[in-house]
Amino acid sequence: MTSTLRYLGQGTVYALFAALIGYLSMYPVYNPFPSDHALVKFSLAYAGKPKGECHRRTAEELAKLAPNMRKPFVCPRQRLSLLIELEMDGAVLYRDVLNPTGLSGDGPSRAYRRFTVPAGEHRFVARLRDSDRAEGFDHVRDEKVTLKVGQNLAIDFKGTAAGFTFN
Repeated sequence: MTSTLRYLGQGTVYALFAALIGYLSMYPVYNPFPSDHALVKFSLAYAGKPKGECHRRTAEELAKLAPNMRKPFVCPRQRLSLLIELEMDGAVLYRDVLNPTGLSGDGPSRAYRRFTVPAGEHRFVARLRDSDRAEGFDHVRDEKVTLKVGQNLAIDFKGTAAGFTFN
């Protein structure tokens, strides 16, 4: 008799636990962003140009080195920092100076940002400076995009001739 009551009690507890999990899986309703908005994801992983020029070693410099170390050119490992800017409808959404990663500062600079924006037509301008120039940008892309409610727009930078991509 006691084992029957024990199994009945255990089944009741399991059923209540399953009902609680079922309820919490449906309620409260989670909205990742407001119902009349869209999501813009901006990502970048890009290595800027090397900091400094390559140096050609002279014959005297090469003679001082061990035979296995005699490379005619010496290039710096460190990369330049990137200046990145994302603008929407004339207002700056994101602007940052991205330092290179890695112990020697020779890795790619990385950024990832998410923005919740109102749905509708918007003009995006993405800019990147990867050189040592003081003003202006090396890569610019101006794009007019119509965002639907709940749409995800991914803005990415490819180091090839493609530059910024809007998907």
